Amino acid sequence: MANEVKKLNSMRFLENSDIAYEVLSYDESIHDGVRAAEAMGLPPEQVYKTLVVQLKGNDYALVMIPSNRTLDLKRFARSIGEKKVSMPTKRGAEAATGLKSGGIGALALTHKRWGVYLDESAQQHEAILVNAGQRGVNLKVKVKDLVRVLKAKVVDVSEPMADGASAEEDENTG
Repeated sequence: MANEVKKLNSMRFLENSDIAYEVLSYDESIHDGVRAAEAMGLPPEQVYKTLVVQLKGNDYALVMIPSNRTLDLKRFARSIGEKKVSMPTKRGAEAATGLKSGGIGALALTHKRWGVYLDESAQQHEAILVNAGQRGVNLKVKVKDLVRVLKAKVVDVSEPMADGASAEEDENTG
């Protein structure tokens, strides 16, 4: 764990909300949640990736799911009352968020006022790790605090990755 992580907006946001967090870092060349979990010595089901999902028009939502699972777009669309949603390309996600792929995190995007959704699997953990808004930096935050501060809706929208699938297959993010 590197000591020289500069204070990010996501950290300031948590501090201003009186929410405790722990900073964990890893090599910023890692853009994949499963590999990030390995680098931090944590189980991938506790390290969450944040996916950007395009709704109607130019509306977006952020969906946090375990790094070793994939997003079921149809189930997500149904859970939020939409007929259809899609995943932008990595470049599209970067353009929409202003963050680099592998560094997209809901705590760094609160100013966007997008809907935030957390896979219900998070409730199996007291705390999960989410991206801080910069490649190589994750924040460990209690699930109940994360839901409260992000006004996240808990949804059942992930499924195990198909055998042989890479953790980056549905990733446009981090």
